[in-house]
Amino acid sequence: MPEVSTKPYLLRAIYEWCTDNGYTPHIAVVVDARTRVPMQFVKNGEIVLNISFEATSGLKMDNDVIGFSARFGGVSRDISVPVDNVIAIYARENGQGMAFEAPAVLAVGEQTNDQPEAAPAQPLGLASVPASEKVESSSEENHDNEPEPPKKGGRPVLTRIK
Repeated sequence: MPEVSTKPYLLRAIYEWCTDNGYTPHIAVVVDARTRVPMQFVKNGEIVLNISFEATSGLKMDNDVIGFSARFGGVSRDISVPVDNVIAIYARENGQGMAFEAPAVLAVGEQTNDQPEAAPAQPLGLASVPASEKVESSSEENHDNEPEPPKKGGRPVLTRIK
């Protein structure tokens, strides 16, 4: 019997830690053919999603897929993200969270059954990112998943370092 990856358990644990401490959990996702998100918000093949209770409806974090409904530009959308495609989960307010190796990306329309199975993502660590390395920000009042332009100063956000 194959061993189940620790990644979905770590994602749920960091999500719970964020909500228990009053933080807003966000996930960074690599978008591929299996990912169902509004494509107009995808930048460089990635999207950051607010998965807080206030921003989502029907959030379900399974071992294979994270699914929920969220509003983008006032329009409700069903979101489906393979757990393998999550590259980070972190608290918006302080940048603390966990990053994972990026998966091999499938182009839109490619079949997954011919692809070699990728090695499971390994956690890279729990860290806080200084505000000087900030790459994205969002306001406390915005509970939609609609991205806002970056602001100077303010809260730290997770940055991947290779």
